[in-house]
Amino acid sequence: MTSANDSLQAAGKRSLVDATIEQLREQLAAGSWPVGARIPTEHELAERLKVGRNTVREAIRVLVHAGMLVTRQGEGTFVRSSSDPASVLRGVQRSGVRDVLEVRAALETEAARLAALRHTPEDIVRMRAVLAREAEVIASHPERAGREATVEHDLEFHTAVVEAANNPALTEVYRYFGASVRESMRTAFGDHEMPEVVVATHEALVDAIESGDPDRAEAACRALLDEPIAAVEQLLASIAARK
Repeated sequence: MTSANDSLQAAGKRSLVDATIEQLREQLAAGSWPVGARIPTEHELAERLKVGRNTVREAIRVLVHAGMLVTRQGEGTFVRSSSDPASVLRGVQRSGVRDVLEVRAALETEAARLAALRHTPEDIVRMRAVLAREAEVIASHPERAGREATVEHDLEFHTAVVEAANNPALTEVYRYFGASVRESMRTAFGDHEMPEVVVATHEALVDAIESGDPDRAEAACRALLDEPIAAVEQLLASIAARK
């Protein structure tokens, strides 16, 4: 059975680890050790930060898991990134619909270009199958309020486009960004002033990707995304005018 004293000791240790993590995170962000450089040993860090080696070891383990550090057996621990991905995600989640849609447009138009050059027949089949399911949902929910039912299908379609680029790094960034994309889409589809999903423009994008023409694919993707971005701009201007 855990005593109150044990709990307090555990809390104290946890607070010390958290403080160490924060100090290391700040030094990484400040560029104390550049990306690719090896950080000081656990012993050196423990002396600098005035904490035990076990505390440093646990803090490093957390930052490795966060993607800021990487440990190589027999070599040491190296800087992978100077920014904490969790902080980046929190910043994205606090962004407005317009901001998210603009970043989404940048990611997806480049993905469409690459997809035109690298797609497989299976990628095209997948995109068309998703669109067919989306068309069924739209047909069964003709009222504007029913458009929210298409959100997951629409996100699945755009994810399929990104994955057709066959760029693992781009796919991971888009998946990481996906939560905010989904939220922005729910916000958009939930507003009666937002444009409805037009399956034809999505089909035009698939046709462009299938053609193998990267410029055509980029233009088709931009045309698909320009309408919701313009609608958001209009809504924001309307809100600002009412203030």
